[in-house]
Amino acid sequence: MNYIVLDLEWNQSNTGREKEIQELPFEIIEIGAIKLDEKCKMIGEFSEVVKPQVYREMHRVTSRLIHVQMQELKRGRPFPEVVEQFLEWCGEDYQFCTWGTLDLTELQRNMQFYQMTPLSNRPIAFLDVQKLFSIAYEDRKSRRALEYAIDFLEIEKDIPFHRAFSDAYYTAKVLTILRGYKQGLFSNVSYDLFHPPKSREDEVKVQFDTYMKYISREFKNKTEAFSDREVVSSKCYRCHCNLRKRVKWFTPNGKHYYCVAYCDKHGYLKGKVRIRKTEEDCIYIVKTTKLITEADAQEIEQRRQHAKEMRKRRKKNRDHDE
Repeated sequence: MNYIVLDLEWNQSNTGREKEIQELPFEIIEIGAIKLDEKCKMIGEFSEVVKPQVYREMHRVTSRLIHVQMQELKRGRPFPEVVEQFLEWCGEDYQFCTWGTLDLTELQRNMQFYQMTPLSNRPIAFLDVQKLFSIAYEDRKSRRALEYAIDFLEIEKDIPFHRAFSDAYYTAKVLTILRGYKQGLFSNVSYDLFHPPKSREDEVKVQFDTYMKYISREFKNKTEAFSDREVVSSKCYRCHCNLRKRVKWFTPNGKHYYCVAYCDKHGYLKGKVRIRKTEEDCIYIVKTTKLITEADAQEIEQRRQHAKEMRKRRKKNRDHDE
């Protein structure tokens, strides 16, 4: 399997003179990529500008950031032609790698706008090199700029930043170093959810070294989602036992839900559910479960009590207003 290290640049509506198109808020104007073999040796490169079809004025921030002018873009080819060539160049057996989480979503959004055959009709597993850098060298949560990682790893800066090809080139350099950092690091895959699972068979269940992730199929609403056994279950990802909850599911904000369960063998387990909306106005669930300390469990219980008190206060205020 090869690695396709991808970077995109995109433009958007320019200060109200061009009306933003809801189906395409960001129009891709450049595609850059590096192809690596399974040992992270560079075996190919791709670089193309895209002729704009939607936003024909360069947004001032985009122009300043990536140092490209509209005259250069007008010499490019239309998006469908460039992407067809790019996907042919990718080959058959490959995995995308990007710095951050946005590129694959915007690539698929642009492809959908031009009614192209989708990359996939389900979540796409890819390597988020930005996240892998944080796992290897920092706290797993922080997200650094690409140039920070280049400086940290003392990689030579031999071409300018902020063009699609150069950023793909530097991301590939980081990925190559990460490959030799720790065995199993590349198992920490991410999922692009432009197309969430449509059926139970397409749902994602993946175990990492410190947590487990579940991505559900689509539901009509939150009531239907929280009626599903898989969504509300608390299972220890180490011994696979179903656990009784110490703190039942609650939400402090209507978007994130939390619970705490207890495993006799491995201790406290936190569940977190995020509600995501689809373009069809349905929802799907991203649930993570993670082993935590007793102090962490107590803090979540305090948050539950606070959320409960706030609900009572809001209800009292509504009743008073009526």
